Amino acid sequence: MNEGAADSTKMTPLERLARDFLANCRARNLSARTIEQVYRPRLENLFLPWCRAEGITEVGEIDQRVLDRWSGGLLERGGERKAKLSPVTVASYARSINSFLAWAKAEKEDVKGKVAMPKLPERHIPVLSRDEIDRMEKAAGNERDKLIVRTLADTAVRVEELVGLTTEDIKDEDRRDYLLVHGKAGARVSTRDRLVPIPPALARRLRRYARSRPHDARTNRLFLGLRRDMRTGEYQPLTASGVEQMIRFVAQEANIGRRVYPHLFRHSYATFMLQRDKEGRRRMDSTELRKILGHKNTVMIDRTYAHLLDSDIADSAIRALS
Repeated sequence: MNEGAADSTKMTPLERLARDFLANCRARNLSARTIEQVYRPRLENLFLPWCRAEGITEVGEIDQRVLDRWSGGLLERGGERKAKLSPVTVASYARSINSFLAWAKAEKEDVKGKVAMPKLPERHIPVLSRDEIDRMEKAAGNERDKLIVRTLADTAVRVEELVGLTTEDIKDEDRRDYLLVHGKAGARVSTRDRLVPIPPALARRLRRYARSRPHDARTNRLFLGLRRDMRTGEYQPLTASGVEQMIRFVAQEANIGRRVYPHLFRHSYATFMLQRDKEGRRRMDSTELRKILGHKNTVMIDRTYAHLLDSDIADSAIRALS
């Protein structure tokens, strides 16, 4: 169902509704990556072809039994490639379709159900220790890469947010240092922009690095490529894929011994902040952490880090009964 080529007269009402949902995603300024790599393929390659094969052409025909057949089929027979899918993958697909159905319901469409989430195994999220992060920073070959490692570790920004930082995003507010992070909604000011506190030492290093950037750089992006573009002769902004490659290389140089990627720093930050310090005090609660991570609520934090929160509940119960 490619919008540019599809004949809308041959589309079912359900397929036209999905097209409108994708248009709404763009209108809400969701990231192109989310639309093109998550919502579009899961709708157009999985859910809508299945509905057409089942003779389902209207959203009103999708009740709970229909949705259960679809998700159950993914678990039993697999998806587009007919390979068996894990419950975690099916749950991810289910969230995407539920987002579409929730939007349709808000548009007063006759939505009669939502995809049930399969029972998921307890997740063990690998994290980097503070010592491993220090080793990676030392292994980085230049100040730019050292700063990227430290910024990922001490702010929990997403890699797309990191490469979107500008020289004006290092802020001083009420004698505290912050990064103005532009969230998933894009680089323009939005409700998802947030101030993330940073240690004074990191702020000094970032400001010093910003002043040291090439004077003829035609972009105000904070992190640039190390070499001029051979075609234009200009320094280009660093890309997310460039950061990912650098992190993999630095992790190997630091002998970390397992796969390291930018989002792992985000998990590591959250885990470190939710753990208790030597005095038994939590460094940050989930409400505070939500603001740092840029989440709308604590649902994702409570689900992802339930093992940490559950241990605190157990400790509280034992103290109360002792």
